[in-house]
Amino acid sequence: MKKQFRLTKSGVDELEKELKDLIEQRGAIADRIKTAREFGDLAENAEYSVARLDQERAESRISEIEHILQNVELIKAPRNDSKVQLGSVVQLKSDAGSTKQFQVVGTVEADPLNKKISDESPIGQALLGKAVGDNVEIKTPAETSFFKIVSIS
Repeated sequence: MKKQFRLTKSGVDELEKELKDLIEQRGAIADRIKTAREFGDLAENAEYSVARLDQERAESRISEIEHILQNVELIKAPRNDSKVQLGSVVQLKSDAGSTKQFQVVGTVEADPLNKKISDESPIGQALLGKAVGDNVEIKTPAETSFFKIVSIS
């Protein structure tokens, strides 16, 4: 059974852009390899080794992105905002009055620094299925925090 990768439309767009950029880099990497070969002995040629390593990384990432895009399940914008689900943007308020906002996304698209959290993360699991006004206990390795859901969009 094939694994489905759940992504939002913007996540698919980002992967398609990264794929396009990597494919465009192939020529430059091939030129670097060709130039490095001309330096002579490949066993002691650092430029050649680095260029080959860059090529392997790029080809590996191209293959990975193509696999993800072939098996993508698009997360549609939630039809109703009554409960947190994949694709929801959730506004939380702590007991201390601070607010946080997260978007719940699939694991491939997760980027905590940009407030996109995985549905499989402790925060994502705590939020899924909750409604506006619900209290949420979020347990992370660092701490346990309590929040109230202010809005879901």
